[in-house]
Amino acid sequence: MNPLFRHDLNRTAVKICGITTGDQASAIIELGADALGINFWPESKRYIALPEALPWLLDLTGTVPRVAVTVNATDEELLAIYESGGIDFIQLHGDETPDRVSSLTQQGLPVFKAMGVKDRAMLESAADYESPTLLLDAYAPTEYGGSGEMMDWSLGAKAVGQWPDRQIILAGGLKPDNVAEAVRQVHPVGVDVASGVESSPGVKDLDLVKAFLEAARST
Repeated sequence: MNPLFRHDLNRTAVKICGITTGDQASAIIELGADALGINFWPESKRYIALPEALPWLLDLTGTVPRVAVTVNATDEELLAIYESGGIDFIQLHGDETPDRVSSLTQQGLPVFKAMGVKDRAMLESAADYESPTLLLDAYAPTEYGGSGEMMDWSLGAKAVGQWPDRQIILAGGLKPDNVAEAVRQVHPVGVDVASGVESSPGVKDLDLVKAFLEAARST
């Protein structure tokens, strides 16, 4: 399976997550984002239903990777999301086991695992997943991402060193004023942000998005 980003060693990739409107999606692409995340988990503060998002997602075909953020979705739900044509990758941000991820990959679904990490033991469990892209987030078991909590960057740096053949994406509490330091410490292929560039859940502040992009790539 292909990794999420086309890796450029001289440039940190940026995924802006929790997009809820086509106008904001287009503006964020124009600013230079490398991927968009759309949250299809109904309990998320940034939830949008697939039928509502699909028209503008289809308009974005061929621009940047469109990532469906899911939490413990069924095989049927994931297949419907992928077959809609509006999504390029599926981020599994729930309690999916390594066997489940392997099964979905064997079915031809372009999935990658995201996981909240609170300690080294949890990080080591990531070794069992067949996932060329691995998103590491703060541990917040009731929210499954987007909490604004910060993860231990030393764990992210350990993951980058331990799995050089994987694309490690750092998430969790990143903002324009701390992302440059996070990149310096962790050296991830990419970073992911939702709440750190918002005026309210699901509404991005484009000035903050611009500042985040510039800061992430300043190193």
